[in-house]
Amino acid sequence: MFLNIILLIIGFIILIKGADLFVDGASGIAGNFKVSKILIGLTIVAFGTSAPEFAVSIKSLLSNNGDMVLGNVIGSNILNILLILGFSALVHPLSVKNNTVKKELPITLMITCAFAVLLSDNLFAKNITNSFPRGDGIVLILFFGVFMYYLISMTRNKVNSEETNNIISMKKSIILTIIGLLGIIIGSNFVVDSASNLAKIIGISERMVSLTIVALGTSLPELVTSVTATKKGEYDIAIGNVVGSNIFNIGVVIGIPIALIGGISSIKFSYIDITVMIASALLLFIFSINDHKISKKEGIALLTLFIVYYSYVVFN
Repeated sequence: MFLNIILLIIGFIILIKGADLFVDGASGIAGNFKVSKILIGLTIVAFGTSAPEFAVSIKSLLSNNGDMVLGNVIGSNILNILLILGFSALVHPLSVKNNTVKKELPITLMITCAFAVLLSDNLFAKNITNSFPRGDGIVLILFFGVFMYYLISMTRNKVNSEETNNIISMKKSIILTIIGLLGIIIGSNFVVDSASNLAKIIGISERMVSLTIVALGTSLPELVTSVTATKKGEYDIAIGNVVGSNIFNIGVVIGIPIALIGGISSIKFSYIDITVMIASALLLFIFSINDHKISKKEGIALLTLFIVYYSYVVFN
């Protein structure tokens, strides 16, 4: 058991460092091609910090650990909003741009609700077991395509006029990207294998492990990025990182592996998990649309829901 804990910690360290190198390398490549920083923030930063979830998802499906795939995404999306944005709002109230309130947050809520419906077969026919077949993965990819179309449309007429003096060279950017990807792959192997072994040794479900240990571990890049951005006054990055990561988690981290590798025949997650995931996205939208910011009081409300939900998960 002690060895598995050590391997789990090592796996998280490699995952997070790999994601960090991947983001630096990918940002450098984008900078060399003079891609708009708005597009970089909503794609490379958000998607790069979600790379650990994607790697864990692929490894889990290949290892037939379907519960860990879903738990990782559900837990990460809940953590991203309730813990990360809640904590960031305590550091400083987060201003939310009008465009984010009108377009990006509704897209987040839409794809979250679509994911929840696809998970809930039993609600529509009582004699059917909840499952997540390949077709559901394709549906999520299509929803993600809507988001990408929005990003492309948003940046089509924008010209990157910012200084490019500090951009990493193309050669160094490619090397960092490759090393980062290798770190993500190796780290995910350690995390999935050791987490599965721990679940068996302790005698708890993979749902419990994936919603807590794995979800928190793979969400550390988002946590560090958003809190650091908030301290620097970069509130758009803090919120954009979470919004982009949540959309990426559902559309790509779940959608692509399920569509390519195959579905999950039996889902063991409770409707409490799914309800809290929807409630998190809805609260973020409601708090933002009210006065275009997430105040410290609203941050406390998010953290309170986080504590209540995870107390239920752990002690139930």
